[in-house]
Amino acid sequence: MSLAVTAEQEDLRAAVGRFLDSRAPLSRTRELMERPVPHDPETWRALAVELGVQGIGVPEEHGGSGIDVQALAHVFEETGRVLLPGPLLATLGLAVPLLLASGDSAAQARYLPGIAAGETVATVGWLAPGAAWDTVGGAATAVPRPRSGWALDGRVALVLDGLAADLCLVVADTPAGPSVFAVDTTGPGVDRHRVRALDPTRGLAEFVLDGAPGSRVGEEGAGSALLAAARDQACVLLAAEMVGAAQACLDMAVAYARQREQFGRPIGSFQAIKHKCAEVLVEIEGARSCARYAAWACGASPEEVPTVAALAKAAAAEAFFRAAADGLQIHGGIGFTWEHDAHLFLKRAKACQVLFGDTRAFRLRLADRLGI
Repeated sequence: MSLAVTAEQEDLRAAVGRFLDSRAPLSRTRELMERPVPHDPETWRALAVELGVQGIGVPEEHGGSGIDVQALAHVFEETGRVLLPGPLLATLGLAVPLLLASGDSAAQARYLPGIAAGETVATVGWLAPGAAWDTVGGAATAVPRPRSGWALDGRVALVLDGLAADLCLVVADTPAGPSVFAVDTTGPGVDRHRVRALDPTRGLAEFVLDGAPGSRVGEEGAGSALLAAARDQACVLLAAEMVGAAQACLDMAVAYARQREQFGRPIGSFQAIKHKCAEVLVEIEGARSCARYAAWACGASPEEVPTVAALAKAAAAEAFFRAAADGLQIHGGIGFTWEHDAHLFLKRAKACQVLFGDTRAFRLRLADRLGI
């Protein structure tokens, strides 16, 4: 096993970095977050057509490149650096791994090629309003239709990038237990609206289903297992994204500390600032190691993924929040203004801390997995 960055991975990081710097800088993020749907379809398609990002992790027979999750994690580090709005996490972190875990060849052939080509945005919905992130069931129910398919009723909360999605994989209750159903978000019986949250750069939506037609994905009653597999990969990619964002916070703070002068010298020369930056760096490097090991495990050691995904998510969430909070303090008064980007990172960091469950929940899950 080696976690060293390969030449191919470095080339991918560099290509994605150049793309984001030219097509999706932080100034563009500010523009998109003011839209009702914080998503740029042109950037989404360009990521697929020019870089093949959406095809990473998708098998070659379905139009993807078949590259492992390690490469995708490097992409997420770069997108975290610019707080890229859009459905990468929803589609590649949740929907794609759920489809692959389902073993449903018909569903994979139907949906994965469109995702790999950048033509389809997909997400996953399973939460009932007010339910904890690890709750499965209770959001929607599915009943067989007289001639074919299923009809879904219910209210699904906190759907990642639900307004941008063309396809939602809904976990709904059936007599056999929670099951996954593919729902066309623009079809009949689907009403969706935006959920305003602390982080304006990450889209959230609520779905109201009233007899919405759906087709089952995978075996009936397998929804809990499929969702668990998808959430594990989503946590791994979220950890990589948080590491990239944390590094961006530290880079901004160091650059500011070098140029901001007080008492006739750069503030970066003061011991208090040096120590703060050094401690943040140590925490980021620890989180980076956890995230990259978890990404490696997704392809090479799948039995470890539930454990290391929890570790990576908890470590990265803590590192990101500290980097964002300390970075804002290092910037002083300018860091607290709307015009500066520091508050965007702080909001994303706080939102990421509770996404899919807070840090305490993940540490408890890790302790359970380790038998502590």
